[in-house]
Amino acid sequence: MIWIGDQLVSEGPGGVYGERTVQGYRLWSPKRSKLAALYHLGKGIDLESHHRVLYLGAANGTTVSHVADYVEVVYAVEPAPRPMQDLIVVARQRKNIIPIMADARKPERYLPLVEKVDIIYQDVAQPDQAEILSENTRFLAKDGIMVFMLKPRSIDVTRTPASVAEEVIHELSTKGICTEECVWLSPYYPDHAALICKVS
Repeated sequence: MIWIGDQLVSEGPGGVYGERTVQGYRLWSPKRSKLAALYHLGKGIDLESHHRVLYLGAANGTTVSHVADYVEVVYAVEPAPRPMQDLIVVARQRKNIIPIMADARKPERYLPLVEKVDIIYQDVAQPDQAEILSENTRFLAKDGIMVFMLKPRSIDVTRTPASVAEEVIHELSTKGICTEECVWLSPYYPDHAALICKVS
């Protein structure tokens, strides 16, 4: 990862979402990206130029664009038409982004398009977040890593985020997914957690 002082940056064409530049690099703000927040908290995994990434919940491509600055290819899955339009614009600047308009619950629909990946990154605010991750492990290469941005409030607003996270971690374990680390993203994203996982 590239740091200039205490600022995380990436190298690539700017102007994706009005981000500032620092010494010619794009500022990757933790206030605009949960993955950047994870890095600012001293956690996360290094993105490398040979990595292939399956990104579930690509939205309009803000974080996708920064990930693409570091890795070989990003398969960016997003089901909603409006964010997909923005994502396609981002992909025109970055030929290593492959936009896929699909529901992450139905990975069989993009199975012919996605090669084995080193990293699955998921940021999907749905009650069945754990099931979605499990269904997509078919794309993960041996020794691959998953970064799962968990939104407990999307699962159950009546319980504490910590208790929901504990239940999700247990659910993942029953699906053969081992959570190696759980990192809460406060102060950037209160009640959100990043789970670093592997297939057990």
